[in-house]
Amino acid sequence: MSTILTPANQLTLLRMLLVPVFVICMLYDMPGWALVTFAAAGATDLFDGLVARLTKQQSDLGAWLDPAADKLLLLSMFVMLTVPNAALANRLPVWLTVLVISRDIGIVLTVAIINLATGPRTFRPSIYGKIATATYIVTAVVAMFFNYRGYPSPVVTLFVYASLAITLISGLHYVLHASRIVNS
Repeated sequence: MSTILTPANQLTLLRMLLVPVFVICMLYDMPGWALVTFAAAGATDLFDGLVARLTKQQSDLGAWLDPAADKLLLLSMFVMLTVPNAALANRLPVWLTVLVISRDIGIVLTVAIINLATGPRTFRPSIYGKIATATYIVTAVVAMFFNYRGYPSPVVTLFVYASLAITLISGLHYVLHASRIVNS
């Protein structure tokens, strides 16, 4: 049991448990608590991989849990910061949320199709995917900070376009990577 529930996997599970807390804070108009909860969840993303490497306890479970936790947290964040009826000073545009979710669905479907067609393969996250995740987290923190402050900010717009750019770059990188695998 101890090899499965490593400290790194515990941090990843904590991130997953913080998602409903974040959503509840957003739904009940508690922007300060939503920001604190999301920042704590984002910090677990930073530390789980580091802890796994430092303790040499990288696991297959962690390799599956970590991206699942990331997707769950980011999907919840994008939806909650896009909801039209929410009283937010800084709402993320629907087009960005649709683009990011579509990219993630495309990646998951591509991995599934390649695994079915060519047999099991391991897809390591690319540097662009990691940068995208970090950019999304910072975009959310910035938007929630200014929502907590209660006024719109052009800084949020800057991060929205940074998220757009890295979404397109990482999406293109995954397409090129998948085509290389299929062609080989």
